[in-house]
Amino acid sequence: MAELGIEVKDLNFSWSSGENVIKSCSLEVPRGEFWMLLGTNGSGKSTLLRLLAGLLTPQSGEIGLLHPVGFVFQNPDHQLVMPTVGADVAFGLVEEKLPPAAVRDRVEEALGAVNLLSLQKRPIYALSGGQKQRVAIAGALARRCEVLLLDEPTALLDPDSQLELVAAVRRLVKSRGITALWVTHRLDELNYCDGALLLERGSLVDRGEPQRLKRRLMELHDETSPNLGV
Repeated sequence: MAELGIEVKDLNFSWSSGENVIKSCSLEVPRGEFWMLLGTNGSGKSTLLRLLAGLLTPQSGEIGLLHPVGFVFQNPDHQLVMPTVGADVAFGLVEEKLPPAAVRDRVEEALGAVNLLSLQKRPIYALSGGQKQRVAIAGALARRCEVLLLDEPTALLDPDSQLELVAAVRRLVKSRGITALWVTHRLDELNYCDGALLLERGSLVDRGEPQRLKRRLMELHDETSPNLGV
């Protein structure tokens, strides 16, 4: 794992119904790079991300990734649990049993990284969707995450907020050496990543330079929308 942030070998996962969702899947994401995971609806993208995060347990295969790991859900309301911005970011540090001064420093550093330091005392309910997603990312940064997993974090955002968030994650990856894997349906987001992975029916079928994969997918979909449902 010296040069890899994420490594998956021959991973298999089935639901209790017997449906095989992830099939002999193997992939790598270089350490300190920002990669995106593409695939048609039902291809297993979100399931794969949950396996990487440890939220699901595979039937077989190997998962290796740097720790700690941060996970950002599609809907930030599913993971923001405290009443204010600062309190929510601090909540993830409870298990580390840090002194209060260290917690304050971690919270301020993380919020500064996502440009929300001035909103530290703002109620969560008063935030926009994009701000909530950045609070979720700040929570992962406060725990000094080495790997950041993001499951379609722009799906519920307006177009301007979508690109603002993906650009912010790219800056964080480059400035902090974080390894990030971002599930997306939007081909325009590929302009921000270092590489891309294409999943079909639970298996990796292509990987590499994002613009090449973008052209491949555009050829398969005779549409002009940036959201091609891939």
